[in-house]
Amino acid sequence: MTPGSHVSGWCLLLLLAAMIPGLQLKTNDNLVSNSEAQIYQPVLCPSESTPSTGTYMLKGLDGKPCIKVTMGAEFIITEKTTWYFSVDPSRISTSGQCDKDAAVLSLNLTDNAGKLQLTFRKEKQVHYITKLTAHLSPLPVCQRCANKTYSGLLDNGRLFTTANGQIFTCKSGTLLLMSPELRLKLVPLKIQAFTPPRGLSGEDVECLADFNNRVVPIVLGATAVGLMLMLGLTLLLIKDRRRNGYNSL
Repeated sequence: MTPGSHVSGWCLLLLLAAMIPGLQLKTNDNLVSNSEAQIYQPVLCPSESTPSTGTYMLKGLDGKPCIKVTMGAEFIITEKTTWYFSVDPSRISTSGQCDKDAAVLSLNLTDNAGKLQLTFRKEKQVHYITKLTAHLSPLPVCQRCANKTYSGLLDNGRLFTTANGQIFTCKSGTLLLMSPELRLKLVPLKIQAFTPPRGLSGEDVECLADFNNRVVPIVLGATAVGLMLMLGLTLLLIKDRRRNGYNSL
């Protein structure tokens, strides 16, 4: 059995424990029990996986699309060990409000087991996320582990700043430190905020990480080719000088 299949199987057993009343699961050092099948609790895994991508839309009071976010989201919890939870888009419900220059988009997990809330602001030339909050209330990883909610907040100004009418895109993973215990990974990420005259469409603007991933290999390749050409020319010049030296004798 491969390590990946072992991890996925282990997470599946934990999921069954969360869904089936009275089910007890034994591992080498953990015993997990849960009798409340009615309440959904996210299941943490010891290894990360690529989160599924979901598209979340918020409309304004006029009924027109205002915010559109396409992304995969993964909660990363670090205490004595590191645990991962990839958000299932089918378990997300959206809510919020959108005005002319401000909007709040909430992504809510089933039974309030988790939440992401994005606060948008629009200025004359740009729009951005001014605040991001998150919380997750996962299934305890062992029988004696207490229920705990992990929360975090980013309230430092201008996340994902983009010109009005353009779409922020980032195929590379965006890792955000929400609190000492909670990080949030968004991959991929595509954001358009506030409806431009032509609707929710526009020019894609890539993030710095995508730009570096695209441009740096080209620059390194061009540099390597340039160095090889310089080395070749140097060898030819040395060879030519030696030949001229032999002729003068």
